[in-house]
Amino acid sequence: MPLTCLILFAVLQTPLAAQDADLLTPYRAAAQKKWAKAIDEFDELNKTEAHPADSILFIGSSSIRRWLTMSTDMAPYATVRRGYGGAMYTDMAVFAERVVSPHQYRALVMFVGNGVVGAPTDHTPDQIEQLTRHIVHVSHQHQPRSPVFLIEITPCEKRFDAWPKIRAVNARLREIALSTPHTYFIPTASHYLKADGTPRPELFVEDKLHLSESGYKLWSTLIRRRLDDVLQANVNAE
Repeated sequence: MPLTCLILFAVLQTPLAAQDADLLTPYRAAAQKKWAKAIDEFDELNKTEAHPADSILFIGSSSIRRWLTMSTDMAPYATVRRGYGGAMYTDMAVFAERVVSPHQYRALVMFVGNGVVGAPTDHTPDQIEQLTRHIVHVSHQHQPRSPVFLIEITPCEKRFDAWPKIRAVNARLREIALSTPHTYFIPTASHYLKADGTPRPELFVEDKLHLSESGYKLWSTLIRRRLDDVLQANVNAE
């Protein structure tokens, strides 16, 4: 490549790289301190596990980590499960390249249920939107043709006081999907609510936060249906 082209390429890339660095800088130290061990464990798993290149990569928080029946629930899709308990959008963005780049995948699916819990330290919708866009960008840089799916945050009894704030975050996730190529939203929340608008208790375990077996069965049905629609449409378009 001629020198002038290399210089132009560097100039075009620098603003995005600098922007990403500025975005993540406030969160790096806390993410490293709390979650470095969990990410190291993923690195070790990657040395021993083998997955087909058309697997669906699931990343996120404890709802992904605790989904021990994922491989059967999501059949016939092959899956890779990379979730860690307590994950927030901040640390997921910091570690996005280490979590995502070791894998080849047909699609990436993300669920992060933390960061907005009704506390003064909650992240704002603006923060979460920026961080999510960064994670999506990391995936698209790694595999441009692999779609990214964002799962709606589930309403649960433990955090229901924060539901209006969580709904605002869900609206941002939907907007990201609508405004970003090869990015899709998976709506789930309405299925976890009773007719009176409160969470269905049978879909959660005793902590009133994490999904029960029935909750996972419903989740997998909704996720698989959305994957089927998008991935089949992509096949037909090729």
